[in-house]
Amino acid sequence: GRLEAVTQQMGYHPRYLDSFLKTQHYLLHMDGPLPFDCRHYIAIMAAARHQCRYLVNLHVLQFLRAGGDPQWLRGLDFIPPKLRNLNEINKILAHRPWLITKEHIEKLLKISEWSWSLAELVHAVVLLAHCHALASFVFGCGCEQEEGPGGRGSLKASPPGNQCFCEAATGNGCSQELLRINRKRSLDSCMELDSLRERIQRIHVETEGREETRLLPPDREEGEGRGGVQAARGLSPLPDTVGEVTGAANLACYMQDPDFGYQDFARRDEDQTQVFRVQDYSWEDHGFSLVNRLYSDIGHLLDEKFRMVDGLQSSAMAKRQGCEPSVFKRGIWNYIHCMFGIRYDDYDYAEVNHLLERMLKVYIKTVTCYPEKTNPEMFDRFWKQFKHSEKVHVNLLILEARMQAELLYALQAITQYMV
Repeated sequence: GRLEAVTQQMGYHPRYLDSFLKTQHYLLHMDGPLPFDCRHYIAIMAAARHQCRYLVNLHVLQFLRAGGDPQWLRGLDFIPPKLRNLNEINKILAHRPWLITKEHIEKLLKISEWSWSLAELVHAVVLLAHCHALASFVFGCGCEQEEGPGGRGSLKASPPGNQCFCEAATGNGCSQELLRINRKRSLDSCMELDSLRERIQRIHVETEGREETRLLPPDREEGEGRGGVQAARGLSPLPDTVGEVTGAANLACYMQDPDFGYQDFARRDEDQTQVFRVQDYSWEDHGFSLVNRLYSDIGHLLDEKFRMVDGLQSSAMAKRQGCEPSVFKRGIWNYIHCMFGIRYDDYDYAEVNHLLERMLKVYIKTVTCYPEKTNPEMFDRFWKQFKHSEKVHVNLLILEARMQAELLYALQAITQYMV
């Protein structure tokens, strides 16, 4: 249940890694509005939108450790309506965040048996954005391929010491208490794994007889073949590899409307009213205070992470492109936000084409908008003359710019609902 492949890549930038680990730990394991099992299930829903088995496997294991009901792992049809109702904004935020409206917020918050509180919804939205953006990083750096059958990941480089989830932050400001907790969790994981497997196997056996005669919905029928009926239901056969509890079969059970994906944001003259202008609603002036008020301290952690990625050294990258580091990073950040319809009035967008070569732009757009289409060859092909750490830096910019874009749209919609 650890993030070794991710932290190995982020370990090239240890101060950022420390900030990332603190934020992730707070979101998933510290006091907050949402129950712990629901947090991991929301992460599963978010990762499934991009078919990211690496993150789904991780959170299935942690969901069960948190006491989650194994029946929920059969898919969205088997979870409480309150959680299932989150599916719509999960889908929109993952692919076309500009479509989210205050009506989506109102629908979740309206008085009913399954209504969300504002604090719960903010926690859920931050989790969704975090996992969508992390899926981009996972695919962008090849971590997903390392998890697959035969591990076809081509990214062999790793930071000194082959750091793991807990060790990667040692000496870089991560609290000793956090390290102790994570070390204990990793030591316990092997002992827990057998009992978790037994629980899943028991659910398989109990439901096998009942479900054989039940007609599967049309969107569950694909997946026949390897894994048979279980795979078609999203109940993949139990794997042999430690740590991979759920499996390779079919993530479709965790999402609805799988064909809904990214579309280019309309930039025609008649659609200018749709453009999100940062001058009207920004993270610094609006989003930070709202999220911090409704979910204590998360705003400070997110803000630190945004500032940390902005402060990463990139002089070598910028020098190769013939510009100042701040200019180069801003070009990447604004290009990503532009793909989501977010505009800065004080920026000349002609600069993007000057700063970013075509292959780099193709890579950034793929990792940002449809990361599941990324392959290791794409990582190798762009910027052949650049260091591995510099390519990881680009992926960190993608992660944070994408996350902030989703948060801006969601928090603006929440603000409009509150007003």
